[in-house]
Amino acid sequence: MSEKCYSRFCPSPTFVNVQLPFPHLAGVFTLCPRTKTLSTSCVSNSNLMKHLSTAHASIKLVAQEYTGNTASVDEGSANKEGPPPCKQQKLDFSASVPQKLSQRELNGLIGAYIVENMLSISTVESDSFRALIGKIPRKGGAGPPCRKTFSKYIDAEYAKMNSELKKEFEQLEYLATTADIWIAHNKSYLGVTAHWMHPANFQRKKAALACRRFKGRHTHESIAIELDNIHSSFGISHKITATVTDNGSNFVKAFKRYQSVEEDDSVDEEDDEVTFVDMNDALQSRVDEDDDVINLPPHYRCASHILNLVSCSDIEKWILSRPEKAVYRSATAKCTALWNKASRSTVAAETVEDVVAKKLIVPCSTRWNSFYDALARICEISIVDLNTISSKFGSKAITEKEHQFLKEYCIAMKPLTVALDILQGICYHGTLLPTLETLMMKTLELKRALQILVDLPEAIVEVRTTFLDSALLAAVTLPRFKLRWLRTQERKDKAKAELLDAFFSFDDEDDISATAESQVADYLKSGAQGMDSLHGFPLIKRISLKHNAATPSSAPVERLFSLGKLVFTPKRNRLSDLKFEKLLLLRYNHWFTG
Repeated sequence: MSEKCYSRFCPSPTFVNVQLPFPHLAGVFTLCPRTKTLSTSCVSNSNLMKHLSTAHASIKLVAQEYTGNTASVDEGSANKEGPPPCKQQKLDFSASVPQKLSQRELNGLIGAYIVENMLSISTVESDSFRALIGKIPRKGGAGPPCRKTFSKYIDAEYAKMNSELKKEFEQLEYLATTADIWIAHNKSYLGVTAHWMHPANFQRKKAALACRRFKGRHTHESIAIELDNIHSSFGISHKITATVTDNGSNFVKAFKRYQSVEEDDSVDEEDDEVTFVDMNDALQSRVDEDDDVINLPPHYRCASHILNLVSCSDIEKWILSRPEKAVYRSATAKCTALWNKASRSTVAAETVEDVVAKKLIVPCSTRWNSFYDALARICEISIVDLNTISSKFGSKAITEKEHQFLKEYCIAMKPLTVALDILQGICYHGTLLPTLETLMMKTLELKRALQILVDLPEAIVEVRTTFLDSALLAAVTLPRFKLRWLRTQERKDKAKAELLDAFFSFDDEDDISATAESQVADYLKSGAQGMDSLHGFPLIKRISLKHNAATPSSAPVERLFSLGKLVFTPKRNRLSDLKFEKLLLLRYNHWFTG
């Protein structure tokens, strides 16, 4: 488009052709004695500048302030107005202005910062912390609380968290718990965590119920009393399907003695017989009457702990009973010498890094997986580099046969480490048996790759552990497994029969015998593998919610203790037992950030 504009410098107009939809951006030139058309762009004035430098190099140009119109100063064009001026857009920063926080909101942010990062409560009185909070826009009167006020706020939030947990537990029909005892700083603590599946979306949920100071001896009576008190305080004693613990004899005995057992009606026939009792027994029976008040749920032993014992104890006993025991002892002794040297001397650790650019993994005495990882790291190093390290350490060199033995040991035990990692993660109780079946199958497949430890896979498979029928029902009622993991038709028929029998445990269902078989058949034929498919099978859904509430291992309560080590540091040894429990549970349950 062409636009005619004027300036006070030249008597004749110059026409500028601007390739724009905005006429007011056109250049204004009246320097040329005749009419001239120039083309320019809205984003570049190079053509105009080139014309000025060539045609009007001797003329000095002065910038003219824009007055709102482009009317010419000369008489002939005084009545011509230019386009309206373009208004500059205003930027609105109101959305980015931080909102002022109330005292309640500020306390929540401070609580999240202190609890989630496991900091000391005295942090709120730190000058640097209060200076940082001072930069936050706050409503009038809102400010960082003092230590005493913040401590009361933590107590109130802890009570609110427990109240919310109780409300959620009231809506549940089934849940499970894990329990264990932790010793730190010459104190004992009983930890309990709860686990359940949300009935609507089948999402696994967890919460820490207690990490209570446990005084006195760890007898089975004391454990039973404390567990029953914790369960009763949340009103879940009758809803717990199982409690998962390790194989400690005190826990096993506690559940064996105080677990509820169905009474047998056949013993009522002998009630009329006269019996004579000793006076001491009669007095003792008064004390034992309290035992009837304690009622513990069914007990599941930690599957990870069982597999850990299998790998540490049973497999080691098998190897020591074989001709290969001499190679095993010499190889592990040389590895232990390397681990001790590398962990106790910085010079030795630097020597290892200089040779192989890696660090040796030192095993932990309580976890077999760490022993496997340590051996696997040594197997990654060539025999030449191992001998180089051994010679610099002044230790005996590892022979080729010993190196081969360690490699085959790691090959055969690899599936066991994978199974342990799965069972210690966040998974359903129904994952247990399919994981063990896959473990046995994968282990036997490795037999062809072995030369020294050819019989080790069979030894691992033979060490079978016994689990309750609930593990079978839990696996079958998971749509991703059903009966696929069972390799024989006989075992599939048995699992199907167990599932049918489980329907009759729900007495409140009407005409259950007529619908059970058809629902089981439709469920097993269904190809859906998502948990949402259970909504179409209400009876199977109920069985799954009951038997899959528990976890395969007690790893969740051990993670609670791991957080406890970060909360209960040596510099906070004056922290009271109750305050420690509140801070730990608020952190584990992510109360401020969840």
